[in-house]
Amino acid sequence: MFVQYTHLEASPSSQPRSTHNRYFSSRGAFRADQLGSRLEDSLGNGSLSGRRLSTRQDLDFHLNQVQINSILRLNEQAVSVPEFDGRGLSTVRKFESNQLAANTPNEDRRSAATCLQSKGMLFGVFDGHGGWACAQAVSERLLYYAAVAMMPKQSLEELERCVEHGRPVPPILQWYKHHSDFNYRESASLYIDHLRVFWQELLDSEDHGEGMSLPDALDHAFKRLDGDISLEAQVPLSNDLMKSTAIQVAFAGCTASVAHIGTEGIHVANTGDCRVVLGVQEEDGSWSALPLSQDHNSQNKAEVDRIKALHPSSEKDTVITDDRLLGVLMPLRAFGDVRFKWSHELQQSVLAGLESRVDLDSLNLYQYTPPNYLTPPYLDVAPDITYHKLRPKDRFLILGTDGLWDELSSEEAVRLVGEHLSGIHLQAPVSPSERQLKLGQMHELLLKRRARASPAPDTNAATHLIRRALGTGEYGELCHERLASMLALPEDLARMYRDDITATVVYLNSNLARPQHD
Repeated sequence: MFVQYTHLEASPSSQPRSTHNRYFSSRGAFRADQLGSRLEDSLGNGSLSGRRLSTRQDLDFHLNQVQINSILRLNEQAVSVPEFDGRGLSTVRKFESNQLAANTPNEDRRSAATCLQSKGMLFGVFDGHGGWACAQAVSERLLYYAAVAMMPKQSLEELERCVEHGRPVPPILQWYKHHSDFNYRESASLYIDHLRVFWQELLDSEDHGEGMSLPDALDHAFKRLDGDISLEAQVPLSNDLMKSTAIQVAFAGCTASVAHIGTEGIHVANTGDCRVVLGVQEEDGSWSALPLSQDHNSQNKAEVDRIKALHPSSEKDTVITDDRLLGVLMPLRAFGDVRFKWSHELQQSVLAGLESRVDLDSLNLYQYTPPNYLTPPYLDVAPDITYHKLRPKDRFLILGTDGLWDELSSEEAVRLVGEHLSGIHLQAPVSPSERQLKLGQMHELLLKRRARASPAPDTNAATHLIRRALGTGEYGELCHERLASMLALPEDLARMYRDDITATVVYLNSNLARPQHD
């Protein structure tokens, strides 16, 4: 039965990035059109890994269209959802998803599943930092925690009876996996054990009854899983591999956005700087973006004020410096990242206990304490929860990691998907001021307008978003040379110019939101 944990389910950016992603240092200031020449300068001089490179021999920026499509479509996923699943109409018609790595391996993860013991579907995107370990674990586990929290006591009792008597456990989730998705199979028994402890505690609660409300379930799932990740890194485990995995998960980190889509509306739980945006089609056919999450970073004044209020006034100038938590971490809420949560003594104790058995360097762990680490914890996982009642004009949902939003605004992303969906590229009338443009300026304006109307080469909207995020040129046109350059970057350099990108587009059954007439 425990083998089923992975089956508690039914059958360049234009600017170079820090090589540490969201840890340390900040981005530089090259423009996209400088990419090739700067790379030729650095690589041609042999500055990469101490090896002299010929850009003509080692770097081919002239990918053809077939090669570009092959790279962009490698991780595509498209799933059509049955309109009626035996329990009711589905709010989701279909979803399309894709990922493009900059780090090696990719530090982003994604999840999608139908709740089988309650109603609705769950979608998540997870952006790892300090490695991929935390994002991997959270992507495998978080949807289970949310689904269990929503389940009524009667269903939880059936789960417990099955485990006690060694019978097959009723599936909790129907997962929609991509063939490249990875699972921590060695840790499956640990994960199911802790999930079981969670549902046992819910069974012991007198007021669980019909299950938690969606906001409470999502909030509880985030906090409980983060607590389990912290606990697993501290307690003795059955073997070195499981222990080292637990340590990696806890010391790495990840941000997360999860959306539950039900017949009445959408609940979104967000911690960190992934983002969920609703695509709305107005009566005139135009598209508008409605954010259903807010980024937890230094650009969010309320978030900065919240964190400063948790620490003594003597730390007001050090808690956030250089737009980062303690001058180090960009997202201000996250899973894992115990280096910003545990006391210095606990961190040393846990790493020292591992040191004799496992090489810390092989786990990419190192003895490091952020500067001005005086009154931990500085970081928590508590998600912001938002609810949106569905309307007929709500057409799709975009979930994306920050690699997408670094390149596209919410409005741009919604317009791209909306026009991709409808096949109609709306152009505003030429304004009075535009009529006064000189001939050359008018030519530029027409180029921009024509670029917007060019047909999309991708049927998958998530791929369309990634293509446009990396390949949009000066006039809004799709620039083959720019896209080829971004995709041809070698592994050592790709993460300097762009981040891992994950996008999931969920198409809504807007007919469910229409008033029913007799």
